[in-house]
Amino acid sequence: MNSMIKLSSIPEEEKTPLVIQLLENIRQQAEEIQRLKDEIARLKGHSGRPKIRPSRLEKPKDDRKEGAPKRPGSAKRRKTEELEIHETTRIAPEEIPKGLTFKGYTDYTVQDLKIEPYNIRYRLEKWETPEGELLVGQLPDTAKDGHFGQKSVGFILYQYYHGHVTQPLLLEQLWEYGVEISSGQLSRILTEDKDLFHEEKAEVLATGLEVSSYVQVDDTSARHQGKNGYCTHIGNEWFSFFESTESKSRLNFLRILRGEHSDYVLNVDALAYMEAQGLAQKWLAVLRGQGERIFDDTLEWESFLESEGMVGDRVRQIVTEGALLGSVIHHGITPDLVIVSDDAGQFNILLHALCWIHAERSLDKIVAHTEQERQDLESIQEELWQLYRELKAYKDAPDDQKKAELEKRFDALFTTRTHSETLNSALQRIHQNKAELLLVLQRPEIPLHNNLSENAIRDYVKRRKISGSTRSEAGRRCRDTFTSLKKSCRKLGVSFWQYLLDRLGRKGKIPRLSELIRQQAASAEG
Repeated sequence: MNSMIKLSSIPEEEKTPLVIQLLENIRQQAEEIQRLKDEIARLKGHSGRPKIRPSRLEKPKDDRKEGAPKRPGSAKRRKTEELEIHETTRIAPEEIPKGLTFKGYTDYTVQDLKIEPYNIRYRLEKWETPEGELLVGQLPDTAKDGHFGQKSVGFILYQYYHGHVTQPLLLEQLWEYGVEISSGQLSRILTEDKDLFHEEKAEVLATGLEVSSYVQVDDTSARHQGKNGYCTHIGNEWFSFFESTESKSRLNFLRILRGEHSDYVLNVDALAYMEAQGLAQKWLAVLRGQGERIFDDTLEWESFLESEGMVGDRVRQIVTEGALLGSVIHHGITPDLVIVSDDAGQFNILLHALCWIHAERSLDKIVAHTEQERQDLESIQEELWQLYRELKAYKDAPDDQKKAELEKRFDALFTTRTHSETLNSALQRIHQNKAELLLVLQRPEIPLHNNLSENAIRDYVKRRKISGSTRSEAGRRCRDTFTSLKKSCRKLGVSFWQYLLDRLGRKGKIPRLSELIRQQAASAEG
């Protein structure tokens, strides 16, 4: 029996509010059933239905100004004028009759690659002194990191972390090039002795948060050791930072923002957060009595909570979140930092702004059951798109009069009553998020959507489909580190390949990424 009811088969006089509501319930149940089918198909390795279509709010052409590149690092370059020439071959005509005058050359450049092993054998001379002491030649610095040179190590890191080449395929590729390497050696090159890269990744986050007025955030699933986990992205137009963890709670997000620090801080900001979260006055009094206090690590913090009798789960959660936020601000992050997200609750700290595209999707998913409902939906969507365009124009030229006008337009649009209760409920939910959707009126520099973060996190979606999960803690850490560094390099206009060679060779010709982020921030202010 077909359980789907066609709206056209129901006479108009029978389309009562109850019938329409039941049809809406059926639609919602059908969507939930389809979602579960898609999840089952994914787990079985089958393909699911196509993803939701892109929002019509943002079109690539709208954001690009004339002459601007499509994305960082994509600016057009002259193809051959600045090429380094490694070999020049003169070619004369087959026959040159007598009496001709030489008129120069017509250059024709061919770009090629030399992919072949280049093995060096160092023969360390040994000399014995009259006293019997043995003097031995010393390896150059470029050979002290192991039996694989900087270019071979850089190639391996680039292929795996940037090119998404799986470890078995990379091993086969190296063998076909004539490189004698085992799977164990390859694994060690990918994950071991990467402290200098981990340190630079930590600097990227600390500096990015310090100099930024806003960041965009998102997360996605990232399996580890066969278990579900998550990866969080934090970034803006200057940097990208990724961190994988077991959970996606607010506690987890605050720990990521805290960076390399391990302390918990009771200060004015921490107490203000706790009070806003509804912490009981008796606990607030206890905490205020501590004054401004820093707890060095989790052990000291947990001991304090136990000694004060703060043992309830909700109480411990609120005070720990507050102390983590206190630490974040204590270490240099401004309380006015705007967090732009897709309305995931764990990101709702400091000043929170919402993505308009996610808000618009709640309307885009609505199915109209009557012609009047369809007209209402189209009218509302057209007004929303127009409001969005005017908000974009406001960002370029903020104006107090326009600000008041846009606030009134927002209220009028999202308090509209239509013939669809489903549409009315969606409008009401959007209106409840007014402060976060219109934060751009106070902070015109923040983006209206979260596309940057969503695009960045796709790197993990691709890797998840190709390689599944990471197996070792070192592997997971390196995945986060090199993804952070390569994405930041792209935003800063740095070749990731050249960056790897510079860091592996300890040349120092490419500045620290944190310094480049500071330069970008200073340039933006100027």
